[in-house]
Amino acid sequence: MEYLKTALSFEQQADRLLDRGLEADRDELIQRLQAVSYYRLSGYLYPFRVPDSDAYQPGTSLTTIWNRYCFDRRLRVLLLDAIERVEVAVRTQLVYHFAHAHGAFGHCQEDNLPELSVGRYIEWREGLRVETERSKEAYKTHFFKKYDERNLPIWMVAELMSMGSMLTFYRGVEGDIADRVAAHFSMPDEQLKTWLLSLYAARNICAHHSRLWNRALGYAPGLPQKNKHPDWHLKDGDGKNVLTNNRVGILLMICRAFLSQISPTSQWAGRVDQLFAEYPEIPVKEMGLPTDWQEHPLWTT
Repeated sequence: MEYLKTALSFEQQADRLLDRGLEADRDELIQRLQAVSYYRLSGYLYPFRVPDSDAYQPGTSLTTIWNRYCFDRRLRVLLLDAIERVEVAVRTQLVYHFAHAHGAFGHCQEDNLPELSVGRYIEWREGLRVETERSKEAYKTHFFKKYDERNLPIWMVAELMSMGSMLTFYRGVEGDIADRVAAHFSMPDEQLKTWLLSLYAARNICAHHSRLWNRALGYAPGLPQKNKHPDWHLKDGDGKNVLTNNRVGILLMICRAFLSQISPTSQWAGRVDQLFAEYPEIPVKEMGLPTDWQEHPLWTT
């Protein structure tokens, strides 16, 4: 099928939304569309569509849609804040244990990352080379001026790694090192990996300013063992888990668990509570959370 749609002016975009039943002041709607694209805003409008129609349900207002957009934007900022702390803490432990086992330049030897294929290791090293060349960090320039080395030591180059590169590093080290890193966060290696992969997927969504609050996660995190951590497996009256592990709500609980260890005095959870208090109309069920989620022991502990 040939794509025949043409670009619309902001005024035409507003009129289309109004014709489909969106309740809004036209001038305000045009102003919003000039700040946030029609296509981006339509993602927040989609749940309000009449089935098998382009029309919106009666009572669908710009105020409701804009509030959801603002809530989602602020939620992404809070989640990015927590993920940054988790990423830095995991990287710190990983570099610490790896450097003590293999030295400053252990990452330059393929055998020290036995869980990576040859091709994956080469790709990872090439990524480090590109990041090193691109970096304007003063410590990089100083190091290469002072030392006759072709590579930065692991504790320097690690600061240039993207989260994806750090995850590849973690997945490539031998089991003993991976276990020590995970043990620092009081969990098995495989669980830590699934949590990090889920946070990485969410981080990419946040970094691209994409809708997050009610979407299914691209990578669902594994839950801790039920016998040791029953709070992660609490059931509702129908016998279903009260927390859904493929929605953003579970990531809030994961970040809460991480930060309770990384930064016990953090005010992050309080800022999350404040955000939800400002937007009480947000349907938390679509986030994979029960209505009383703030009383869940994982959040209050």
